[in-house]
Amino acid sequence: MSSHPHAPAQESAHNTHHGHSHGHEAAHGTFKSYMTGFILSVILTAIPFWLVMGDVLDSKALTAGLIMVLGVVQIVVHMIYFLHMNTKSEGGWTMLALIFTIIIVVIALSGSLWVMHHLNTNMMPLNPEMMKNMP
Repeated sequence: MSSHPHAPAQESAHNTHHGHSHGHEAAHGTFKSYMTGFILSVILTAIPFWLVMGDVLDSKALTAGLIMVLGVVQIVVHMIYFLHMNTKSEGGWTMLALIFTIIIVVIALSGSLWVMHHLNTNMMPLNPEMMKNMP
């Protein structure tokens, strides 16, 4: 039946918790890793706030691009430090989930920017003269 005659048919919670699992080890966070994730999250939140409130950059497009990049980095930080995704847990499936999430986030962000750009271009009047001629 089983290739390992002494292996239990089902893993017990005790064996899984104490590292006697058979390849399905879940990563556990340490206080240091949680604090690292927290500090990175605070920094990655403060920088975009500072960029917008301080009007640091002249280009609004560059500011928006930097905020988007920092948002993606923050999502990855949360997934690694708080959801404990790495290449070793669950036989590598959590890394596949991380890659999938990054792809979905990039699609959602680029699609949102595309929609906002086209709404701005096609729906906003160009000058005050056009406003006078509107019904």
